[in-house]
Amino acid sequence: MAKKLDRIKQFTWILLFLVLLVYVLVAAREFLYPIFMAVLFSYLLYPVVKKLEEWGVPRILANFITIILSTLAIVGLFVLLYKQLSTFLSDFPSLQEQALKNLDRLQYAIDDKFGDTDSANEHWLRKQVYNAFEISGGFIADVLMATTNTITKFGLIPVYMFLLLYYRNKFENFILRLLPSFRHSSTQCVIDEIASVMKRYMSGVVIVILILCVINSIGLLIIGVDYAILLGIIAALINFIPYFGTLIGGAFPVIYTLMVQGDPQKTLVVVGFFLLVQFTENNILTPNITGNKVNINPMFTILSIVVGGMIWGLPGMFVAVPFLGMFKVYCDNHSELNAYSFLLGTDGTEEHALTIDKIKDKLGIGQKNN
Repeated sequence: MAKKLDRIKQFTWILLFLVLLVYVLVAAREFLYPIFMAVLFSYLLYPVVKKLEEWGVPRILANFITIILSTLAIVGLFVLLYKQLSTFLSDFPSLQEQALKNLDRLQYAIDDKFGDTDSANEHWLRKQVYNAFEISGGFIADVLMATTNTITKFGLIPVYMFLLLYYRNKFENFILRLLPSFRHSSTQCVIDEIASVMKRYMSGVVIVILILCVINSIGLLIIGVDYAILLGIIAALINFIPYFGTLIGGAFPVIYTLMVQGDPQKTLVVVGFFLLVQFTENNILTPNITGNKVNINPMFTILSIVVGGMIWGLPGMFVAVPFLGMFKVYCDNHSELNAYSFLLGTDGTEEHALTIDKIKDKLGIGQKNN
């Protein structure tokens, strides 16, 4: 009975800790998410800063040069995107009218096909989508206003990055001083492994997104989609969200092509193009550029993205997977947490996995004839 009560108390404390943790994350989101994002981007820039220091550049100057150049590159990308978006918004009324005309033609075709002559249903599809346009127009304005209001928060990210990179040895020594000397070696291994995983992950994600910006824009231009560069860049940037990024981003040009340009054949080509991009990104770009360093199985990857979005919105969806990867590295190096590492990882389902080798075996491909 005493052991059962102890377990109940332990479970209660754990539950209370989780509730308080979520409350603090939600209540302090405006303060915390820039810091968490700064940590990830600091890992991205660390190899450049370290190389400059090896060349004899002082740490302060190396940090300053790296952060200024990277910030200018990001600002240039968003200026390009903002200019494209401004052009799109100026054309929005005419695009809306064209989309509604295309929807009227679609509804007439559907009514003619199914013999619906009820006057109450006339322009039903137009009304529904018109309401959606009104909502989306307000949403875009809110997003732009929110972006303006959060410039200060995102402006702090380079400052945090500079300080994190400058004091990186101090933070490391602080962690080591908290622990007894016999644990310094294992702790140093964990720190080094986390740094290695995050550097590879962040650099890989950025490279993949830059490649997708080019692929998406060129592909949409060839297909003949209006605002191809704007839609291509948006689709690529959303790829910061694992698994869902390419599909969510591809939905924008698909909906635009179908509703505004009113070309079903071209829409099918866009759908096929983004399915090809999804396959290429998942099976060629990400495995070869990012690798499997953040070795989290799809179930917990999706759960972490959903929970991150519930707590911090888009920034939460971005930071959830890499920080869960850090936690898994910590679990990997502590035997008492190996069960959690196994649960989060991809091991344990190999016999049920669908691989190319298994497909070849089933089809008898590559087998030698006796």
